[in-house]
Amino acid sequence: MRTHTIGLVVLLAVSAKLASAADTPAAPCKDLPVVFKEDFEKPGAMDKWQPMDPAQWKIGEDGENKVLHLHKKKSAYRPKVRSPHNYALIKDVVVSDFVLDLKMKSTHKDYGHRDLCLFFGHQDGSHFYYVHMALKADPHAHSVFLVNGKPRVSIAKDRTKGLVWGEKWHDVRIVRSVKDGAIKVYFDDMTKPIMIAEDKNFVWGRVGVGSFDDIGMYDQIVLRGTKVDPPKKADKAKAKGKGK
Repeated sequence: MRTHTIGLVVLLAVSAKLASAADTPAAPCKDLPVVFKEDFEKPGAMDKWQPMDPAQWKIGEDGENKVLHLHKKKSAYRPKVRSPHNYALIKDVVVSDFVLDLKMKSTHKDYGHRDLCLFFGHQDGSHFYYVHMALKADPHAHSVFLVNGKPRVSIAKDRTKGLVWGEKWHDVRIVRSVKDGAIKVYFDDMTKPIMIAEDKNFVWGRVGVGSFDDIGMYDQIVLRGTKVDPPKKADKAKAKGKGK
């Protein structure tokens, strides 16, 4: 009887662990193919990224775990319009619809705009979206922002009042659908978004991580999406002319 009891306890424990792993908030959605995946454990991981200022970024460690580390605040990068200074983009991957899952950890001290950011629809340094996740929401913090040839503007239709970074890792997800322009951002709880926006200015672009001007860590990045070839400059100019 004792052997059977121990066996049942072990089986239940294993089953619970498997169920937890299957339901983990960062478990990637299965409706889109994986187009990029990185846990930073193998050599050469940094080569897959294009940082705006390489001096700010390195493959660091958090305990025994290797991570992408934004370890310096002051950036040499100066964007043409008011927008984040500290970010790195995934190389050679351009997507339309996508689901981005990753873990993020802020290593900055608390203050109102303590933030980490995610970037998408990035076409150049003056045309992209970014999600600013901060301690307190205001017109310039904790929102989905559009950078469209002029200083960033908040486009969130709904958002929480802020979030708590603390000292731990968090599961984060962005879901983007270009057909209806939907943008949904999740933080730890994958059943209810902390931000919702709708915009169709950029229906393709690169994806990245960073901060407006703080520091932090990123790990277990999984990007599922529809890969696209960005239009050539002549094609973009022609399309812009038609839109006038």
